[in-house]
Amino acid sequence: MSDRNVSRRRSNRLRARWAAVCAGLALALTGGLQGGAVAADTPEPPRPPGRLLAGPAALLGGAVHPEASPAGANDFSCRPTREHPRPVVLVHATWTNAFSNWSMLAPWLKEQGYCVFAPNYGGTPGSPFKANGPIPASARQIADYVDRVLKATGARQVDLVGHSQGGGVTPRWYLRFEGGTDPAHPKRNKVRRLIGLAPSNHGTTALGLGTLTTELGLNPAVSAVVGQAWPDQMVGSEVNQKLDRDGDTQPGVQYTVIATKLDEVVTPYTQQFLTAGPGASVRNITIQDVCPEDLSEHVSIAYDTNAAQLVRNALDPAHAKPVRCGLSLPVLGG
Repeated sequence: MSDRNVSRRRSNRLRARWAAVCAGLALALTGGLQGGAVAADTPEPPRPPGRLLAGPAALLGGAVHPEASPAGANDFSCRPTREHPRPVVLVHATWTNAFSNWSMLAPWLKEQGYCVFAPNYGGTPGSPFKANGPIPASARQIADYVDRVLKATGARQVDLVGHSQGGGVTPRWYLRFEGGTDPAHPKRNKVRRLIGLAPSNHGTTALGLGTLTTELGLNPAVSAVVGQAWPDQMVGSEVNQKLDRDGDTQPGVQYTVIATKLDEVVTPYTQQFLTAGPGASVRNITIQDVCPEDLSEHVSIAYDTNAAQLVRNALDPAHAKPVRCGLSLPVLGG
């Protein structure tokens, strides 16, 4: 019996040691993914919950339920607070929808105390592939939606956060041509901030494919299949020429661009950057300059917790917090 007791005690000690080692490894791995340890007496900045499969899961959910709102969004009874006086309107990318694009950012911003709204626009009801129509028509839909949000919430202005088309040409068209701003009286602007994740601000070559379809005169045929949003976002399109003719910005608006060097859709990625005109401010951010090991590309940046923290800081620069860099992978995010 004594030998059995000794053996049992040794086995228990061994299991305890392995448990401690595993716990230590898990803690080290978690700390590494979140950008290092934080002192116990230092409050950790709020950070969205990073899950590597969140993006693909949302894409599947948006395909099955294309008209669904992402969690935390589209509560028209929400009233802005003194800390967050402007509702946040999330504008999705081309060939996607609100649910698939914003299922990480919408609930997280809601938890931060924002009134969050996320429209579907630019596509056929019931189709998961939206924002494929003409840019001016999509901008008019965003204009109508912002007016609805302002009326419901009683707010004077909103902040726009958009991905790809939703952070680039469509909101810029709305600001310039569809009543989003009043250049003569910027205090009357309906939009205070425009924050773009991988925005298509100056068009794209689509890794050369867009250049090829343009030079071969194939854009009409391509748009018949994938929608007018394709040629409207090519470098040198009529939409881009008209938008850029009088400068990149509108007075009274604060612009933030969050780009990734690994972008494979809006190429070259420097096409995303803006130049501030009179009465506006611009901050162009390359995410690898903040988190050098960030591997997000065009699609996964909407599910990149590093980018989400930059969005939070751009929405509330007076209370900006250090970005706690974490693991973010191509396609998957994290």
